[in-house]
Amino acid sequence: MELALIGLGKMGSGMSRRLLKQGFRVAGYDVNPGAVAALEPEGLRPLKAIQEVRTTLTAPRIVWLMLPAGTVTEEAVQTLGEVLEAGDLVVDGGNAFYKDSMRRAAWLEARGIQFADVGVSGGVWGERHGYGLMMGATAAAAARLEPILKALAPAPDKGWVHVGPVGAGHFAKMVHNGIEYALMQAYAEGFEILRQKKEFRIDLARLAEAWRHGTVIRSWLLDLTAAALAEDQDLEGVAPYVPDSGEGRWTVQEAVDLGVPVPTISGALWERFASQQEARYAYKLLAVMRRAFGGHAVKRNEG
Repeated sequence: MELALIGLGKMGSGMSRRLLKQGFRVAGYDVNPGAVAALEPEGLRPLKAIQEVRTTLTAPRIVWLMLPAGTVTEEAVQTLGEVLEAGDLVVDGGNAFYKDSMRRAAWLEARGIQFADVGVSGGVWGERHGYGLMMGATAAAAARLEPILKALAPAPDKGWVHVGPVGAGHFAKMVHNGIEYALMQAYAEGFEILRQKKEFRIDLARLAEAWRHGTVIRSWLLDLTAAALAEDQDLEGVAPYVPDSGEGRWTVQEAVDLGVPVPTISGALWERFASQQEARYAYKLLAVMRRAFGGHAVKRNEG
């Protein structure tokens, strides 16, 4: 089975490697030629431009986008709409807003091109352990994509789901990321309370490691937090600055539109805004968690 993967950053490159190792024929393009060249020895067929998917792949084609939400994805979809043929399938695996995905699907459908939106979770660890995948698609498109999702997931029968029609995949991933905001905030606040109780001199690294085993609050996020604290629980050099990449805002806005109270998720979003204005240990820990699971850069502490 073959496909093209457009966007070979942290996620796209890992997904390409995982598919190549399982025998898929993968063609790849990235604006950075070095990202393409790095994967060629592993079997990637290089593309010099997005337009080359038409001549490189055999119809009906599958083209999977792993690009930043917004203008970059919009331009890629527009390009594919002009070069692909009826029966081809475009998949957006980035963190696009679900209403944009629905609009793009309608535009491509008018040209006879299928569209699926797949929320992808797993960060930089997905290549080794598998990705969590939430697919929004028609039944026909979902059937075509099933072998790819089974290969990318932690196991063929675990970690992937056809959520519903187009838009549902990115909607589910949006809410997933809103929950992620809240979980991270809870850990960060808890560890800050522990750190501020100076007279107990609690070793945060040892406590976090103990919590990983047998406790109610054990999780992968706690695993990553424990690893970061074991390396440096003072988090020297990490600025207490936590960006919000969009999904948390979208989740809160959608909750307002639906009349659903989400005080925990919205509170976590407000805290990210606050981190851009004041310094706290909790914000340092949030920044380190984002780096641990997603490879996101941290702002360095200049002082």
